[in-house]
This record gives sequence, C-alpha cells and structure tokens, in this order.
Amino acid sequence: MDGFLFEKGLPESEAKRLIGGGKPRLRSPFRGQVEMHYLALDELLEEDHRARFVWSSVAELPLDRWLSEVKAVEGGVGRDATDPRLLLALWVLATLEGVGSARELARLCEKHLTYLWLCGGVTVNYHLLADFRSQHGEKLDDLLTRLVASLLETGEVTMQRVAQDGMRVRASAGKSSFKRPTRLQECLEAAREQVQELKRLAEESPQELNARKLAARKRAARERVEKFERALQQCEELQEQREATARKSGRTPQEPRASTTDPEARVMQFADGGYRPGYNVQFSGDTATGIIAGVEVVNAGSDQGQLPPMLDQLHDRYKRVPEEALVDGGFASLDAINEAEKQGCRVYAPLKDETKQLQAGRDPYARKPGDSDAVAAWRARMGTDDGKNAYKQRSQTAEWINALARNRGLRQMPLRGLSACRSVALLYALTHNLAQLLHLRSRTSQAAS
Repeated sequence: MDGFLFEKGLPESEAKRLIGGGKPRLRSPFRGQVEMHYLALDELLEEDHRARFVWSSVAELPLDRWLSEVKAVEGGVGRDATDPRLLLALWVLATLEGVGSARELARLCEKHLTYLWLCGGVTVNYHLLADFRSQHGEKLDDLLTRLVASLLETGEVTMQRVAQDGMRVRASAGKSSFKRPTRLQECLEAAREQVQELKRLAEESPQELNARKLAARKRAARERVEKFERALQQCEELQEQREATARKSGRTPQEPRASTTDPEARVMQFADGGYRPGYNVQFSGDTATGIIAGVEVVNAGSDQGQLPPMLDQLHDRYKRVPEEALVDGGFASLDAINEAEKQGCRVYAPLKDETKQLQAGRDPYARKPGDSDAVAAWRARMGTDDGKNAYKQRSQTAEWINALARNRGLRQMPLRGLSACRSVALLYALTHNLAQLLHLRSRTSQAAS
C-alpha cells in the first residue's frame, strides 16, 4: 500500500512520477556570494528611526566649547578632529538603548547598522569614546544649562515647581577594596617601594626590560601610589565627619574605611536593604514638563541636606530659584526648610510621624515649640488639600525620572570618582531632556492640528 507524503495528499509513488523522481530543487541561503549593492547608507535606515531623531537633536545643540578646542583648521596642518556632534550623538543613542560600556559602543559602531549610519564612515575607538564621556564633564554641564535656559526663555519650561529625589547607584568597586587607614598605609609603603625598585631597575639593568614595558610598569606603580594616597585622604575626611557627628550624638565614631579601587565611593544602604559601595545621584526635574534642570552626584548615603545645594545650583545655572520644591521625608530637615524659605522657595514634604500623631489625637499640622515661621508654615501647608495635591506630583516626576534612568542602564557607574560619575549623570540628563523635548513638541503639534 502506497504511503502518503503528508497526512493528506498524493501517494508517494504518484508524487515521484509527477516530479520526475529526482531530488527537489530548493532556493537555500548562500551567504558566501559577493554582491554589489548601489545603495547609500542613508537609504538603509527607516525614515522614522530613533537614530535620525538623535542626530537632528544633537546637531542643533551649541557645541562651540568643543569646537573652539579643535586645533586642526582649514589651511593648517594636522589630522582632522572627530566631530563632537558625532561623539555626543553616539553616547545619547547608546544611553537611550541602555549601553554604558565604551567598548560595547565601539563594537556597535563597527557592526550595527544604526551606529554605522550615525558614524557615516567615520571610525571611532573605545578610547576616543571613553575620553569624551569622562573628560568633558564641564562642557556637558554647560550644555545642560544652555539647553534648559533656552527652554526657559521660550516659555516651554517654567521651573515654577520642581521635584527632587536621590538615587543610589552602585560604584565600580567591591566591598573587599575598602580598607582601614593602617592597612592603607601599609599598601602605600609597598607601592612606593615598587616605584623605587622600578627606578633602580631602569638605571642598573635597562636591558632586562624594554623601554615600553618599563614605562608601563612605572606608570601603573605611580597610579597605585596615587590611589592609596587618595584613599588615605578620604579616610581623614570621613574621620572628621564622623567625629563631628559623634559630638552631636554622643556616640563613639567608628574607624573609617576607604576603597583602594574608587576612594571617593562610600558604602551605603540600597533600596533592597543591602549595603554596597555606591554614589547618590540627585536629579531635580520640572513637574510641568519632566525636564531635568539640576544634576548632582554625592557620596553621602542620606538625602538630608541635599535640597539647599540643589537650589543654589539652579540659581547659579538659570539666575532663578523655583517657587516650590517637592521632596520626600529624607530631605525635609528643619534647617533645609529654613534655608529654602530664605531663597524664596516653599517646600512640600511629608511630616514626620504624621499618622501616629493623628492616631494619638495630636494635631501634626500645628506649630511646635521652637519652630521658625518657615517650619510652622510648612506644617500648616501640608495639612491642606492643596498641599497634599501638590505633593502628589513628586512621585510622578522625580521617581519617574529615576525609573527611566534605571531602565536606561544607570544601575552601576561605569567610571570611578565623583567627577567622572557626575559626567555620566549629566549624559543621562541630557539624553532624558532631548527625548522628553521631542515628546512635548510632538504632543503640542498634534494638539494644534
């Protein structure tokens, strides 16, 4: 009995007769064939691709501070410099897609169509990309100021009310790298001895090492010495802070420790309750638009005392202070409320033990003994419906900004040191603002049509 090729169909003998009994001819993939395609790189990318938005947005930014440092000019000698618009656009796109490694970004620029389109034939390496991100913090800071200032001037952003929140980000250091001053001093002495040994080797037996290897070892030894010296300095600063705190609390200060990998990192408590080396990233965003106006990175594990410096920063950037600031209870120290009121900013923050006081029959919104006028006004303000409704905007602004940063990869710092980590935070803020600005303008154009 003849079988069937499939569950239902022609008998196998009949199928062989119809196809001549030969092997089926199929069109199978063959990827070794060399072909020529007459297509421009621009034709390979969709018209509405995200990379096009990134390039058009970055191209409009004022990058004159970068351009003024380019030494290769028309009519002069020297190799052409890489366009800073390209480097910034690559990092903005990488940030949007959650890529934080310079090596990974360099690999994408060689293989991925989107990044190849952005590069447009310009070659980049990870050293160039890493240096652009880590060594231009002041320019990124100035760029954020100029971008938000232009939006304030056109009225797209009012900065009447801002929301601020802190976000703990894991540092690029391990727990085992934290050492006490005694151990750091021992490591420093060993590193200095290594430097002296390399100098002696270079003078007495230069033939044992070629010049290149010797220079690399000497540089690594010097860097170790510098790291240990910075770690000891951080221990001294931390000791002074703990002694000052101990004088107020009456407790004996613990012996400080500092990391030999990232001396400026601090062990702090994260949202999951664990303690790890990290930094505290502060974003201050406009509640009406979601635009980030202020950025700071500190190595304090607590948000207490971070509101007044942010208000100072906003004043220095834009010559104005927001009328209202929304913060959580970690920011709401009495000194911070008084300082903000002096600058003309009303604070909206939850009262401590508000529920417990209500359950005990006490009025948490009444003036307490020793309250200043600013603190008394804050207590009364948080007891009103308007105050409670205003405070609701904090989470939908500040926590939303932090959540977007998390989703874009800001979970561990790719760089070390406060200055370099601040550059990373500024890059995230610029990326956020460009994406948010596109959303706001598209929404406005849709409403107009």
